[in-house]
Amino acid sequence: MTSTPEPDLGGPMRLYDTARREVVPFTPGPIVTMYTCGITPYDATHLGHAATYLTYDILQRRLRDLGHETRCVRNITDVDDSILGRARELGVHYLDLGAAETARFDDDMDALGMLPAWSEPRATSAISDIRGFIGMVLDSGHAYQSGGGVYFDVSSFERFGQLSGYDRTEMLRLAEIHGGNPEDPHKRDPLDFVLWQPSAPDEPAWDSLWGPGRPGWHIECSTLAMRDLGNSIDLHGGGTDLIFPHHECEAAQSEAVTGEPFVRHWMHQAMVRMHGEKMSKSLGNLVFVSELRKEFEPVAIRLGVAAHHYRHAWEWNDTIMATATARLEAWRAAGTGDGALAEVRAALDDDLDTPRALTAIDRAAAAGEGVSKAAALMGVDLKD
Repeated sequence: MTSTPEPDLGGPMRLYDTARREVVPFTPGPIVTMYTCGITPYDATHLGHAATYLTYDILQRRLRDLGHETRCVRNITDVDDSILGRARELGVHYLDLGAAETARFDDDMDALGMLPAWSEPRATSAISDIRGFIGMVLDSGHAYQSGGGVYFDVSSFERFGQLSGYDRTEMLRLAEIHGGNPEDPHKRDPLDFVLWQPSAPDEPAWDSLWGPGRPGWHIECSTLAMRDLGNSIDLHGGGTDLIFPHHECEAAQSEAVTGEPFVRHWMHQAMVRMHGEKMSKSLGNLVFVSELRKEFEPVAIRLGVAAHHYRHAWEWNDTIMATATARLEAWRAAGTGDGALAEVRAALDDDLDTPRALTAIDRAAAAGEGVSKAAALMGVDLKD
């Protein structure tokens, strides 16, 4: 009796690496360690969040399909300028605001069929670890105390800029936009970044060797990533708006302490736009997942987002959900089977080409082939 051959799972996977600026093989070991920057929970989940986390969700599904175990850590920034300012506006405790918005986010992610994070630590749960990490940066000679705070000295780290490749002018521009506060008089250099800062009178504060205060934005992610996953992680993700300063600063402070590469592969999700501008809370041009769920099936929302390649910015418009809904109906009508499965695997291995994967399933469904297995690899359960 002859045995049934194992299916060809494809591979090796190739993904664009932001630091190397090219598509390169992604060949991790049996356990893939991943860190994706999570939400600052002061408002509802919008399509920019959905696009980011869907990318790493589909990546994990393909890696698991290839036989890997994935361990994805996604932090919750429950103390920083944004959430403290919002809580002040609303007249609520910042932790109450964070808990409520985190619950809404989790509900949206669950509805969209996202795989649960392997670990989802909150910044406020790691203050002791963060203080210890800051102490190590100081001991390494890459940081200094000034004005009641602790700052990273970018001049001490020769590889600062290794991720983004930006020149000083562009770094200063982005630091100003993304809260880097280049005008801080306590800095030796405008590009130096805060590790520990004094708290305002109405803000939470923790004791430290450098005075009472709270962590800077970047230090929490380095601390949580290395605490949960080790000194070097296989893949770090987030939106392209985090390349600088956030991820650049993460890499610098981490490698300054360990002397080892912090991240082997950097993978960034392009922005979702509306009316020509990046979809963001500050601009107020948001499409909230919770509002879309009132009108459309969550699995259709998932398909609407997955129709766009993760490396290309795209514009939200009213036709996206109509197309996604029609696509879902066609796939369901095709029934069960493994039609297009090989093509979908090949597309995902080719820099996570989700539009190509969806088109392959469309063709198979139109030809009368069942597509349930290929749809499942995209995180779409046709029985829903």
